Amino acid sequence: MSKSKLINSPIAVGITATFIGLFTFVLSWHFYEVWQGPMPGYSVLLFAGNVSLIYLWHPLLTEEIALYPKLGLLLLGQFVLVTVFYKLLLTVLKCFKRR
Repeated sequence: MSKSKLINSPIAVGITATFIGLFTFVLSWHFYEVWQGPMPGYSVLLFAGNVSLIYLWHPLLTEEIALYPKLGLLLLGQFVLVTVFYKLLLTVLKCFKRR
């Protein structure tokens, strides 16, 4: 697969965003006391995952859930939303490029 095909792959971008989200969550979790709150940039780097938790998973799962299932839902939302957004962005750019 050529480099341009890899960069244009929404799944590769989604997987990268998921790993960045996991890394951000782990750093924020372990250094919460040091930073006296969430890691700087946490809300930006995990924006898609947090949006999915608030608007998709919270209405479906109203009870409190454990850490690992919640982390899984966060990362799933991060992957899906970033992948879909990137695919839509590529589609729009392709339409403008044709004109």
